[in-house]
Amino acid sequence: MDDARKQPGEALADTRTARITDQEALAMHAEGRPGKLEIRLTKPLTTARDLSLAYSPGVAAPCLQIHKNPALAYDYTSKGNFVAVISNGTAVLGLGNLGALASKPVMEGKAALFKRFADVDSIDLCLDTEDVDAFVNSVRYLGPSFGGINLEDIKAPECFVIEQRLRELMDIPVFHDDQHGTAIVAAAGLINACHLTGRDLKSVKLVINGAGAAAVACAELVKAMGIHPQHVILADTKGVIYRGRTEGMNQWKSAHAADTNCRTLAQAMEGADCFMGLSVKGAVTPEMVRSMAAHPIIFAMANPDPEITPDEARAVRPDCIIATGRSDYPNQVNNVLGFPFIFRGALDVRASTINDPMKVAAAHALALLAREHVPEEVAGAGAGKSLRFGPDYIIPNAFDPRLISRIPPAVAKAAMESGVARKPIMDLHRYARDLAGRLDSTAHAMEAIAERVQANPRRVVFAEGEEERVIRAAIAFRNAGYGTPILVGREDRVNAVVAGLGIAMPEGIEIHNARLSDRNTAYAEWLYAKKQREGFLQRDCQRLVNLDRNVFAACMVAAGDADAMVTGATRSYAATLEGVLTAIDPAPGTVLFGLTLMLARRSGTVLVADTAIHERPDAATLAEIATRAAAAARRLGHEPRVAFLAFSTFGDPKGSIPGNVRDAVKLLDQRQVDFEYDGEMAADVALDPGLRAALYPFCRLTGPANVLVMPGLHAAHILTKAAPRLTSAQTIGPLLMGLSAPVQIVGMEAGVNQILDIACLAAHAALPK
Repeated sequence: MDDARKQPGEALADTRTARITDQEALAMHAEGRPGKLEIRLTKPLTTARDLSLAYSPGVAAPCLQIHKNPALAYDYTSKGNFVAVISNGTAVLGLGNLGALASKPVMEGKAALFKRFADVDSIDLCLDTEDVDAFVNSVRYLGPSFGGINLEDIKAPECFVIEQRLRELMDIPVFHDDQHGTAIVAAAGLINACHLTGRDLKSVKLVINGAGAAAVACAELVKAMGIHPQHVILADTKGVIYRGRTEGMNQWKSAHAADTNCRTLAQAMEGADCFMGLSVKGAVTPEMVRSMAAHPIIFAMANPDPEITPDEARAVRPDCIIATGRSDYPNQVNNVLGFPFIFRGALDVRASTINDPMKVAAAHALALLAREHVPEEVAGAGAGKSLRFGPDYIIPNAFDPRLISRIPPAVAKAAMESGVARKPIMDLHRYARDLAGRLDSTAHAMEAIAERVQANPRRVVFAEGEEERVIRAAIAFRNAGYGTPILVGREDRVNAVVAGLGIAMPEGIEIHNARLSDRNTAYAEWLYAKKQREGFLQRDCQRLVNLDRNVFAACMVAAGDADAMVTGATRSYAATLEGVLTAIDPAPGTVLFGLTLMLARRSGTVLVADTAIHERPDAATLAEIATRAAAAARRLGHEPRVAFLAFSTFGDPKGSIPGNVRDAVKLLDQRQVDFEYDGEMAADVALDPGLRAALYPFCRLTGPANVLVMPGLHAAHILTKAAPRLTSAQTIGPLLMGLSAPVQIVGMEAGVNQILDIACLAAHAALPK
């Protein structure tokens, strides 16, 4: 094909597998503050003195220093961690020329991925011009503000001209991700596929279908990696690009014209070792695959549908290794594996450009990472795919937390060795360690949880099934592929709410009316057998099952008619828990408590316990809460550092509550647990290692505490309710821990996304251990 298409992109789940609806996407973009980006201050600007330092007259000092030495801009401004995401909207995703303004949601999303995966700050700039000269002149003068330029969604062949000219004019990295991102990730997969099939990369015979931006970049990169130029054949909609062809040619195609007698794609693929498709659905037939060499390597990367599906290819060639651009097949070629980390490494050495050695280094680093043992939190999210190096795992998972510590150092090293680094990093091992701690692992763990649920869908009952936000969350649960949502409510009321949303009731959602259910008699009898010696009469149990949706839903879970339960949107936490505990007991030998995840911009995730159950826990309860909260932290990818909080620090001042806390610490000393802990201590001491080092050098914690065990429910509630409203922190929970069945209770203020997240966590808890 001649036109550039958006090839394997940054979508973290293919639209077919995630089944995200337009309404959900529009609601997400419009909710709260519209869009996906905002600007936050990195310095406190509270007092007049702060303002004087940050602006006039204080700002004159860095201005004068930068005037004398421009390199100091990296020390005194955000330039060194700031990338512009720039497009004119002429090739937006697979949607074509939508224009600059319509490209803005994609560019904001790209900026969000930079921050999410590599902690790179970026801003979108959408240029309303299709004139190459005007575009280049608009961008070239932005160099002083940014450390790098990411070009996006610009159609071919203009994208080639724009990138080349900007690279010549600017002394910062200019990178068109539609070209090079796809090429780098595909190259990593090719390296590993050749390794598995015993091929020498330099002798591989490769056919590339498509001659747009990504296809040309793939051809250039594999040649830079050592594949002989005459072993690479490109084809477009008019056939093979061969020497002497004149129809539909341009200078970029001509540069890759092969000396071959092949004129059609089918002819080119006869005996080929590898195929890379960046074209359209159905471009490759089973017959073409059958004609390839032994153990053929197929990268069918057209989106949203590949040139040939893995099932079709394996039907004729079971020995093939195949990758696509989709998340529902093994070996997804996803650009998010590349661009955030490549820019991270380039920025950190202040590279003047991103050159071929840096791209090759990124590809090799990705390939080597796929061969390593996969962490448990990632391996558990295989979504039905093997996450062990082999034919179905030649490209790392996009949520592997090790990406940030593997790819940027390789890129930085290549930049230094190729002479484009202006600030070499002397200790790359320390650099890798620093990168590993730069991002919070919770996001990776949460995505791994979601993928595992998608691979093992569950039946989750939403007890308050007539509420609009609960219904929206249930629909989103179904659309996300998490399983079957069960709404408890009156069918006419539920359908009326759905109709009011302007949509039809989706298939795959069940509605159960507690009063009319053919199971309520069985539930009432079961409940009576359970509660008859606790003062409950049979009619009491029948009334509870008929009228209390929480009791009915809990009975569904207890009876095995549902795997998990979510409730709480219409009643207080305590009242809701009382209904749940009527039917479901705490797990034997454990303690029931609430665990809240606080996701803070600066400090990362902190787990707070107990935030739901115990008003004044004793020492034994505190010790048990600490142990189980530490285990939860490990499941989220954190090495737990537990701080027992109080109003005092190591005995000053004294009081009865700190005494309970100190006794809890002694209990853990006796148990010899395998995580860091200490206390009692004030919150600032727990979170500030510098303060601890200065005043309490004997403290056992080696870093900021990430598990805070609260001395009582008052303090826990004050912290978790106030912090999100006073800071940028977000909270998840409280998650109900220690129940014998997977039940979660949301807050009455919970929105659709919060209910969905909690439902996913409940479903995950229902999976086989």
